[in-house]
Amino acid sequence: MARIVFIGAGSLGFTRGLVRDVLTFPLLRDATIVLMDVNKERLDFAHKAVKTIIERGKYPAKVEATLDRKQALKGADAVLCTILNGGVQVWRHDIEIPKKYGVDTNVGDSRGPSGVFRALRTIPVMVDIVRDMEKYCPNAIMLNYTNPMAMLCRAMQRESFVKTSGLCHSVQGTAHMLANWIKTPMSDITYVCAGINHMAWYVEFKKKGKDAYPLIREAMKNKKIYNEEQVRNEMFLAFGYYVTESSGHNSEYNWWFRKRPDLIKKYCTTGTGWNPGKYAYILDEYLRREKEWKKDIKKWFDDGAPISLDRGAEYAAYIINAYMGGESFEFNGNVRNTGIITNLPPDACVEVPVVANKRGFNAIHVGALPIQCAALNNVTIAVEEMAVEAALTGDPTLVYQSICYDPLTAAVLSLAEIKKMVGEMLKKNKDYLPTFKKIEI
Repeated sequence: MARIVFIGAGSLGFTRGLVRDVLTFPLLRDATIVLMDVNKERLDFAHKAVKTIIERGKYPAKVEATLDRKQALKGADAVLCTILNGGVQVWRHDIEIPKKYGVDTNVGDSRGPSGVFRALRTIPVMVDIVRDMEKYCPNAIMLNYTNPMAMLCRAMQRESFVKTSGLCHSVQGTAHMLANWIKTPMSDITYVCAGINHMAWYVEFKKKGKDAYPLIREAMKNKKIYNEEQVRNEMFLAFGYYVTESSGHNSEYNWWFRKRPDLIKKYCTTGTGWNPGKYAYILDEYLRREKEWKKDIKKWFDDGAPISLDRGAEYAAYIINAYMGGESFEFNGNVRNTGIITNLPPDACVEVPVVANKRGFNAIHVGALPIQCAALNNVTIAVEEMAVEAALTGDPTLVYQSICYDPLTAAVLSLAEIKKMVGEMLKKNKDYLPTFKKIEI
């Protein structure tokens, strides 16, 4: 009987969907689902929701809820992590302070100044979690959903022997989007996607074994399709390979789209996921959720707790099933670069094809990325390596230096302006940086 632990179980949307998926597998239907969160009220809601799913599906599963992480981890087979350290009222400063200096982000949870500071707050917690896993469940797998994905996974993979991989929706989501653009069922599509999280490249995208990129270029001539993903479509037209994750995210990760108001208006206000208002789109949504989550959950229960018991498309349940002895499963995951991508730095966190089975995570060799794709990845990895080192050692100067190399920040600010901005962000975050003995640059 599998013991599956959810750290940050109060992330209610994720928890409900992932538990539902897990219990659809015969190997896992009698699992013990362990919910852990630091917020008792959220934990109680999650506990009630999971019990509802178990009862509705008539599963022989059990559910436990605890505020004690160590207790939750004892004997675990798989651990899923969906935490937010510091909460939205802390995270908002990661976006609002750079905005004041002219660094205008749309999402702000993965890269740039906002992503770096989110990593600084979260890495110590994530490292503590895998250290606890070493003691209480050393053979368990860790599946991380928390952003900033690449930096968190890099820190855990550097500091611990625990089998860790990060999971993101962007690879399968983008593949479905491209297949839809060329009016092709996914059963006819094959691809190889590799790079880093939110910036992996479809080095192959084929329809019935033939290159489908000409079909995608033709589809983009349709203005409606072009406008759905202006930023990523422009990157594709420039570099010849399609990148994962939304235009909202990718507009923040480079020099080309957000350094001037006229460029934001031209490239970053049409299609899905944009809000050119006061805050980033995602921050707006998180502020709303923080204010109304109790109302939303109450409504869900008042409406009869509507949730399909059919298995969804998330990777996690398939991976856990494979690790527990079920059918092997191939997915794109975030793992340490042990020569998998030859023109990205050794040991960096890369997002590549991985096969999950009883041995754990088995990454598939990719080789060299196209040099124009590797170039952007390498700049980003350099920033992330400095940020991870800064988080682990408590070095404020290295925080500043990492953000100096962030493409969007460097396109907007001078070195002196970056130093001032980072100093302000360090002061605002000082209570959430346990590895830092000083915050002065």
